[in-house]
Amino acid sequence: MNATLPLPLEERPEAEEPPAPLRLREIPYNYTSLSDREIVTRLLGARGWELVEELRHERRTGRSARMLYEVLGDIWVVRRNPYLQDDLLDNRKRRHLLHRIADIDRRRDTADRSRDARVVELLVLARQAVDDFERDLEQVGSLRARARRLLRRHTRADNIRFDAFARVSHVTDATDWRVEYPFAVIAPDAEDEMPGLVRACIELGLTIIPRGGGTGYTGGAIPLTPLSAVINTEKLEDLGAVERSMLPGVAGEVPTIFTGAGVVTQRVAEAASAAGLVFAVDPTSASASCIGGNIAVNAGGKKAVLWGTAVDNLAWWRMVDPEGNWLEVTRLEHNLGKIHDAAVTRFELTWKDGRKPADRAPVLRTERLEIEGRRFRKAGLGKDVTDKFLGGLPGVQKEGCDGLITAARWVLHRMPRHIRTVCLEFFGQAREAIPSIVEIKAWLDGPGAREGAILAGLEHLDERYLKAVGYTPKSRRGSLPKMVLIGDIVGDDETAVARATSEVVRIANSRSGEGFIAVNADARRKFWADRQRTAAIARHTNAFKINEDVVIPLERLGEYTDAIERINIELSNANKLRLLDELEAYLSGELKPAPGDDDDRRLPAAELLGDRPAQAVAIVRRTRERWQAMAVRLDQRLADALPALRA
Repeated sequence: MNATLPLPLEERPEAEEPPAPLRLREIPYNYTSLSDREIVTRLLGARGWELVEELRHERRTGRSARMLYEVLGDIWVVRRNPYLQDDLLDNRKRRHLLHRIADIDRRRDTADRSRDARVVELLVLARQAVDDFERDLEQVGSLRARARRLLRRHTRADNIRFDAFARVSHVTDATDWRVEYPFAVIAPDAEDEMPGLVRACIELGLTIIPRGGGTGYTGGAIPLTPLSAVINTEKLEDLGAVERSMLPGVAGEVPTIFTGAGVVTQRVAEAASAAGLVFAVDPTSASASCIGGNIAVNAGGKKAVLWGTAVDNLAWWRMVDPEGNWLEVTRLEHNLGKIHDAAVTRFELTWKDGRKPADRAPVLRTERLEIEGRRFRKAGLGKDVTDKFLGGLPGVQKEGCDGLITAARWVLHRMPRHIRTVCLEFFGQAREAIPSIVEIKAWLDGPGAREGAILAGLEHLDERYLKAVGYTPKSRRGSLPKMVLIGDIVGDDETAVARATSEVVRIANSRSGEGFIAVNADARRKFWADRQRTAAIARHTNAFKINEDVVIPLERLGEYTDAIERINIELSNANKLRLLDELEAYLSGELKPAPGDDDDRRLPAAELLGDRPAQAVAIVRRTRERWQAMAVRLDQRLADALPALRA
């Protein structure tokens, strides 16, 4: 791509131009969400924006102001466009275009001393911004050369990327939240390259960001500083065969599978399935997410109901610590089930010299870590999302903050022979559906389990999610459910599974719900399809999406759902009222008609606008009264509130 900087304006004519009309955004080439104020503040500081505001309101000419904004626009667009950055780094001659500040200096009016002092101060800040920008470019160039020398000692040269394409493709993850472009993107070919790359990045002063498939919704793979290096682990895709292994402290062989950090989750699940087994970790992003990220966020999924999250199913895992050494974490006396069921969990931590391959590296030290099983779950919730520390267990749930996951071995499970999937659609208020969900869960955990049927997967979809994914109701009621519950019921006794499934549907039907059953694999896949479409939430909100897990006691899920919906309504109402206040203030002020033909320009504003502003203010006030009436009647029944709303 042959990118170029915007060209400066032509030389000014002898006569001054008339002042340009004040616009909301005057900095050119700004295609970001930041306003003029935010950009000027970033480039010139808070004092710079104060001066701009003072001078713009007494503007005598639009020419000098536009020249300043063009220079700021040049700097801003280059900072936000890595393709232009590469062009400037390769072509030093283009940088002289930023020195148009001198043209503004020549045009300033020295007769008005008060105004001239502010202009001079503003120009000093602008020159400093240009100098800082040029110095940053020089530093980037020299740092790239140094980084190449250090990083090439540990990986191939073509695995070290500074080009715009690589940086743009690693600026965000599934959130689409963008803060800074990374300085470099590194994609090692093998696990043994990782320790050296970590040590080199630390020597270079770069913040290290581990990244796999980039499917995360928590923002964990997003660079927050321009001096950052994204280490992409997608090439670490060694996938071993399913094998029976002896685990420390466990009697008998256990089915396991070895995975590199870059292996796609779905491939592990398929390898396990081909051997007649189940890989328990099943996030919605399974078709694109990588194993390293699953460990880093302690991923779960619908199968977590039966077998727990990533930490429950790890036999051992390997990572590179912040000093560039290997750290291997081995679970001792694995209970082959949910980790919180064990009174005490034990792990062996082994550090090895990172200057050697992992399988031949000498041991530096070892430690034993003991954690009460209950520490991994909060009572009554199933998961404690507030505890990132997890008793000091390295790697798991740390989102890459204490090291980079490179490989792991997983415990696999046997799925009971018979599976049926239920889809339960609930109508009415969410709080009315919850008792049936609690009853269903209690029945399956009690008599259902004793009769040979257990719950192997469970997902709850609320009304907003259903709207976002374009959910098609299975019921013939003609309306969208308030809540949908999808679950897998499994067992080795086909009759017991069928009986349990029928009982679950009966319970749902008794409480404003309808239940549907899928038996064959295709039908079950269709039931679960809507659960996979999490990205639709971003479309629904028309914004970037950041997720963090919340854990709600099941019996309070309805209360939680209704409370969240009320908060959404209250905030939406408050935004509308604020907008109406601002709109009335604008319409009540001095209005200037938009430029029209010559006849319009000769007419006074009052004559041209007539009583239109007053009519507009009246409409705004009527609208505000309606929204205020709604705000104070949120707890009333609609039938009782309608008279006031219709008034």
